[in-house]
Formats: sequence, structure tokens, C-alpha cells
Amino acid sequence: MNDSELDAVYTRLCKTMTQLGADKSPLFLARFALLAIGQIGDPDTAARLVDDAAEGLGQ
Repeated sequence: MNDSELDAVYTRLCKTMTQLGADKSPLFLARFALLAIGQIGDPDTAARLVDDAAEGLGQ
């Protein structure tokens, strides 16, 4: 995926969350994460991405 494609997908993600509203965004992100983890198909890679995403967000 090139930078333009990445930007387009991220923009779609953000617009979808805006359309769903703040109350449904956490559930949407959880569902998206489960679908993405299934597509990744490698538990070590998925676990590393979870750790990377959490980095710098506290605890």
C-alpha cells in the first residue's frame, strides 16, 4: 500500500467513525481490529501490532 492508498483508507476509517458517532466508535474499532487480525493471519505479527498501537498511550 502506498502513501496515497494508506491516506485514503485512513480517511475512510475516520469518516466512518464520524458517521457512526462517538458512542459507537469503540465498538466499530473493536470489530475492525478483529477483522484485521483475522486477515493478518499471524499471531506474532498481530500481537506486535497490538503492542505498537498501545505504545505511548499510557500505562
